[in-house]
Amino acid sequence: MTRRRDRIIALLLLLAVVGTTFVLWGLPKGFGKKKVALVEVRGTISDPGAVVRQLRKYTEDRSVAAIVLRIESPGGSVAASQEIYRAILRARERGKKVVASMGNVAASGGYYIAVAADTIVANPGTITGSIGVIAEFPNVEKLLEKLGLKVEVLKTGQYKDIGSPLRKMEEEEKKLVQEVLEDAYTQFLKAVSEGRGIPEDSLRPYADGRIFTGRQALALGLVDVLGGYQDAVDLAGRMAGIGPNPPTVGGRRKGLLERFLGVLEGRMEPIPVGVGLYYLFGM
Repeated sequence: MTRRRDRIIALLLLLAVVGTTFVLWGLPKGFGKKKVALVEVRGTISDPGAVVRQLRKYTEDRSVAAIVLRIESPGGSVAASQEIYRAILRARERGKKVVASMGNVAASGGYYIAVAADTIVANPGTITGSIGVIAEFPNVEKLLEKLGLKVEVLKTGQYKDIGSPLRKMEEEEKKLVQEVLEDAYTQFLKAVSEGRGIPEDSLRPYADGRIFTGRQALALGLVDVLGGYQDAVDLAGRMAGIGPNPPTVGGRRKGLLERFLGVLEGRMEPIPVGVGLYYLFGM
């Protein structure tokens, strides 16, 4: 009984000290205010897991009123880009304001995820656009011949080894792959059209894989505002009713040493090579 009484007294003393501190020094900066969450998409988009988890976390966090998605990416795989795109849409459906902030490059899949945001902010010199799909299939048939190597392939269907590096692709196979690319392209075009409010017919002449500067993209309606990262954060704060220079959470950047160690440990994502569909600029 005595121990319980001592604990209660200690708790009351602690509350008294905390209360006195608030009275004398005021509440901590940002205490009780809504915040803007910072989420970064850097490098080639191949594994969306970390970004999707962050977006889900901040979507469920009631203290977060807006999210700034900083994009430094030439794009990546189609499916990975689409997963991040859907996670952004879910955040907006839950009432979060989302601002995409473009850095040096936010092209192809990087642009795909940006169009899911409420507003896109780009630097005048940002490289963006590159609306299109690409797939590459290496061919080592001649090399194997020079080395005197031959590979026997057994398969259960005519197209089971389509895109094999061991032989030249037949015209019928190229046609089938092109149909897949066209379908993925149609999905990209539809996402941009819906996100930017531009009819597909008006968008199609510029959606041929070409790139734009941020200033060119603004003139075409592909982005909303020219500005930097802090401009995007301030805008998100105003959109959420917090005001400019809002309290922020997340967005920790790796230092030079940490990046170097990441290279040594093989944790940096490589540029994808080989079979697959990519919303990617500069492949």
